[in-house]
Amino acid sequence: MHVTTEVWLITIAVLAIVLAADIFVIGRRPHEPSMKEAGIAIGAFSALAVLFGLGVWWFAGSRYAAEFFAGWLTEYSLSIDNLFIFVIIMSNLRVPRQLQQFALMVGIVLALVFRGIFIAAGAAAIERFSWVFFLFGGFLIYTAIRLYLSYRSHDDDEAEVADNRLLRWVKRVLPSTGTYHGTSLTIVEAGKRLVTPMFFVVVALGSTDLLFALDSIPAIYGLTQEPFLVFSANVFALMGLRQLYFLIGGLLQRLVYLSVGLSVVLAFIGVKLVLHAMHEYHLDARLGFNGEIPIAVSLSVIVVTLAITTVASLLKSRRDARAAEV
Repeated sequence: MHVTTEVWLITIAVLAIVLAADIFVIGRRPHEPSMKEAGIAIGAFSALAVLFGLGVWWFAGSRYAAEFFAGWLTEYSLSIDNLFIFVIIMSNLRVPRQLQQFALMVGIVLALVFRGIFIAAGAAAIERFSWVFFLFGGFLIYTAIRLYLSYRSHDDDEAEVADNRLLRWVKRVLPSTGTYHGTSLTIVEAGKRLVTPMFFVVVALGSTDLLFALDSIPAIYGLTQEPFLVFSANVFALMGLRQLYFLIGGLLQRLVYLSVGLSVVLAFIGVKLVLHAMHEYHLDARLGFNGEIPIAVSLSVIVVTLAITTVASLLKSRRDARAAEV
């Protein structure tokens, strides 16, 4: 897929303008969005992603469009899973409801920065070293197993998630105030500069986003090796995430099998990466098979897995609710 410098610059500029406008609005008027406001924003961002994918289809063909949609759906699903962590952070750090949207927006911008760095690094590594697919594939399979075992054991330590090592170090080193002062990260009291709890929230979200990028970037590189599609799919997956945080609310707790579905998707992509690496070194041909999995198959596996996961989760939540009423 040939993407000119002009197309790169226009795409980045347009997406940056959308994000900048969003940040400017949030900075002036931090608030809790209404259901209508959140629904309109999510619908608009999703429509933009679909239009972008159709544009890829028109200019580059169905293969690259399928790669974009597969990457976008995978990254969006991972982002929804990340909302569980955001909920824990917001709860444990007692972020006022009207300030949570600002904190989420800052966290999303940081996620874009970190993912941009990893996208560039991943593209450079893939271009020079085919064996990196073995590394990416093994890491995703390990992540899938860890995610499933975590679901089975229910051992998520909420306090540890919201108070990671970096955050504990920052709290220990920097003088701070115990109360929120709107969206300000620092204030001056008695002539001394102090950081506010909002600063700690940003640190917690940013450090968590860094860990999220370690999972998401290898996952999408298992679906497409086009940096342009990797970047755009990640950006569209993060757009509307903060509105989704407020819109679905309790629905997050009802998606009980989301981790299981994601573990299946990540394991599938991990195997796909390993097979692709074998194909690059002609190991599959020596064993008598073709290791390349068509993108249409990958997209079908992702869509079907996520659909089954969502339906099964909602059915189980409904059964549990009825059982609790008895």
